[in-house]
Amino acid sequence: MRAVLSKAPGGPETLVVEDVLDPTPRAGEVVIEVKAVGINYPDTLIIEDKYQFRPERPFSPGAEVAGVVEAVGEGVKGVAKGDRVIAVPGWGGLVERLAVRAETVIPIPEAMSFEEAAALIMTYGTSYYALKDRAQLKAGETLLVLGAAGGVGAAAVELGKAMGARVVAAASTNDKVQFALDLGADNGLIYPTGPMDRAAQKELSGEFKLATGRDGADVVYDAVGGDYADPALRAMDWNGRYLVVGFPAGIPSLPLNLTLLKSVSVIGVFWGAAVARDPKGHAANMAELMQMYADGKIRPRVSMTFPLEKAGAAIKALGDRQALGKIVVTVGD
Repeated sequence: MRAVLSKAPGGPETLVVEDVLDPTPRAGEVVIEVKAVGINYPDTLIIEDKYQFRPERPFSPGAEVAGVVEAVGEGVKGVAKGDRVIAVPGWGGLVERLAVRAETVIPIPEAMSFEEAAALIMTYGTSYYALKDRAQLKAGETLLVLGAAGGVGAAAVELGKAMGARVVAAASTNDKVQFALDLGADNGLIYPTGPMDRAAQKELSGEFKLATGRDGADVVYDAVGGDYADPALRAMDWNGRYLVVGFPAGIPSLPLNLTLLKSVSVIGVFWGAAVARDPKGHAANMAELMQMYADGKIRPRVSMTFPLEKAGAAIKALGDRQALGKIVVTVGD
């Protein structure tokens, strides 16, 4: 089978497509014929050895896949050949066939395409865990989403609305803000790109406060980091919750005196570790997300697709912040 491989640390241009041995399911495993692979920000990091996990090389990136069960290992129950399923292996997904533990696969609803399925779990799973479990977002509260047009940001916009919040979307271009407004955001603003000096940060904080209302945001969903963190923190309301999700703009240094003055909680969001520590909670969240999809409250937006041999270009496009919603690699027919 064909596989996209990282054989040395580096950017997307270092990835190669080679033939490797087909997987055989061991006891408790199933082999999935992969149809679509969701591209996520960790894919840009893991190939450069900048992610929390460093797989032994050669390895394939690709954290979430959708496809059809092709073979079933000994002792597997509840999963059968021909089932349409989603799996989140963390890496290894940019291949034609993949072996995973049977108990980790999630059935794909009949109305959901493989592309949508591959764009659902990591972004909506991360954002729902962040908003529901970590921030405990309540109906009527104001949610400010930074990076609102990216995968997790777009999911946060949709989920915030589904949970009854007033959502303010912040992004770097007019097209991205409009995309978030089309997802249902109540208000939006464009923030500057590149490094900001203190005066620019102060101005941006004022814009955040103006967009979120007199009292400021109850919850900030920060999937950007960098110089945007300080202005967002300063624009928060009393007892606000600041969600730390990602750092494509760099790891910020927050003025902790503000957390005291505003009684703000800074909350880390590490969805992958949470899934491993609380599989029952994860399963409950997945069931709720599938119900939201069935009810039409959420719908993964796939803005770009690439074939398997162009997977490096897909990861580069995400790293260059070209995505509106999700980027998906399609495999096979």
